[in-house]
Amino acid sequence: MTTPHRKVAILSPVAWRTPPRQYGAWETVASNIAEGLVSRGWDVTLFATRDSVTRAQLHAVMDRGYEEDPTIDPKVAEYLHISEAFEHAAEFDLIHSHYDFMALAHTRLVKTPVLTTIHGFSSPRIMPVYDKYRDGYFVSVSDSDRAPGLNYLATVYNGIDLSLYPLQDRGGDHLIFLGRIHPDKGVHLAIEVARLSGRPLLIAGIIQDRTYFREQVEPHLDETIRYIGPVDVAGKNELFARARALLHLNTIPERFGLVLAEANAAGVPVIAMDLGSCREVIEDGQTGFLVNGVHEAVQALSRVSEIDRAGCRQRVQQCFSIETMVASYEQVYRTIFDLEARRRS
Repeated sequence: MTTPHRKVAILSPVAWRTPPRQYGAWETVASNIAEGLVSRGWDVTLFATRDSVTRAQLHAVMDRGYEEDPTIDPKVAEYLHISEAFEHAAEFDLIHSHYDFMALAHTRLVKTPVLTTIHGFSSPRIMPVYDKYRDGYFVSVSDSDRAPGLNYLATVYNGIDLSLYPLQDRGGDHLIFLGRIHPDKGVHLAIEVARLSGRPLLIAGIIQDRTYFREQVEPHLDETIRYIGPVDVAGKNELFARARALLHLNTIPERFGLVLAEANAAGVPVIAMDLGSCREVIEDGQTGFLVNGVHEAVQALSRVSEIDRAGCRQRVQQCFSIETMVASYEQVYRTIFDLEARRRS
């Protein structure tokens, strides 16, 4: 579907650059959508930090992400960034927001329709905003991560750029963890699996909860269990090349789990807790194993050789590619344009 006459604004967060250098799942998805739309002939403007990299038109008021520049006040950056996009709303046929609940407060102030992709509900305390704007246009990133009463138009799974993650035919002997160092992500459980299985573990990601890292991760670090810090795409591929399996033992329901798709794209089997969207992203017994605890995870490790690495990548290509994601969003955009046309008629 090529619609160059349609102008779409993609509102990305400004915590990190779009796409991020290392961590930044929402920025990654916003970037992939913008680039995918450009490839398919859309007229796209990306609202992001000035150091962002895109083939779309870039509109920026912040030079850098506030997580990358401690001199920036996050709230000031967010207010300046979001308001800038909505002050230019009349220039677009659609604003596609990846900015959680904050951008919703502007949606009734403009005539341009706004689609919000909900990447997750960070706290019950933000739900009054969603409740007030429940009649807006929403997309969920998994069937499992939905709130009752919102006007969902579709579930659109996040898509990744498979060219960034070449297939690793063999892999290695390491267990790997990739993600935020936070209790929600179950790093302590990955450590326990490594100890019980006698396998080395490599841990990569930003430290989001320093107390948790100091008390439940750092004391266990040694020659076999290592923390290597945040990694970029090249760093991820180095880990995938050494990986027997990715451990994703989340302690709360997963919203989507971008790293699950990235690992599978590289052919790495995933052992994930059967909470939230993990069941939607991982095909149990085919691209990894869904478990309900540490001991099941240890048992699953003995079956990793059953997983067809090429099959893992094939499923990602089918379900979680940029092309699949963008085609789904095009259908959502069509629905919105049709609904708006009926309202005006």
